[in-house]
Amino acid sequence: MATRTVNVVLATMLAAALQSLLAAQSTQKSTASGIPASKSHMPKLYLMQGGAAHELPLEKTQLATTKTKPSSMKSLAADSAVTQAMQAGINTATWDAATHVNSAVGGSAVQQAGSIFSGVISHRTPTVTYVWGVPNPASTNVLQTVSPSFSLDFSRVIGVNADDYAPAIVKLTPAQNTCRVVGATQGKADVRSSPAADWQVYSHFLEEPVATNAEKLGPGKYKVSAASALQPGEYAVVLRPVAKDKKFSGGDVARAQGDGLMFDAIWTFQISDEAE
Repeated sequence: MATRTVNVVLATMLAAALQSLLAAQSTQKSTASGIPASKSHMPKLYLMQGGAAHELPLEKTQLATTKTKPSSMKSLAADSAVTQAMQAGINTATWDAATHVNSAVGGSAVQQAGSIFSGVISHRTPTVTYVWGVPNPASTNVLQTVSPSFSLDFSRVIGVNADDYAPAIVKLTPAQNTCRVVGATQGKADVRSSPAADWQVYSHFLEEPVATNAEKLGPGKYKVSAASALQPGEYAVVLRPVAKDKKFSGGDVARAQGDGLMFDAIWTFQISDEAE
């Protein structure tokens, strides 16, 4: 009886030791990849500095519509309809609170509360320009390096195929001291209410991309950096479809859920004038 008890105790201790070893190996693997382990279903971005990972808050682009054609970022930034819509939108803190719920309901409530859409709906639905932007004229994430490096993890987002997306760095255009324009494309005025995945959002998307090094570590896990030193200004890490003709549901984009969440997600940062 005593021998059996000792064996049971030894087996229990061995199992516990093995479990601890596996957990340590998992942590080491995450550390080696540069991406801290996370159980969150929301995309996560970390600024890598001195061997440490500093999480940047997830923001969400807001949508505005205008009759101005997306010919240049400068013309969109000068459009009062765009800036007024962004100014009337929600702030980042509200979005952060909603995303911590990790539910489409939270994102939907935020979208309904803050997004401004315009356009006259008639028998012939007009085509309008949809503009993606972020509120405030400058990012609160001020970096002192011209060569920032990031680790990105969007492997656990629900309802999304991580291999459909890759990260990119884009330059943002400040607009009339109210917001920053991310990009724009055209679409039908009622596309935002459509549940059908028939909107090729990125096929003719106007934005200002920065040459980006994106090293894929696994599905939805990347190391990201600019291919060359960045000039002082406003930038962001975004997620873009690998296939430019990928179709989105306008409803998902409007409510920032599923594939729409991926396209709307953004992490802004500013390269300071003193950055080295």
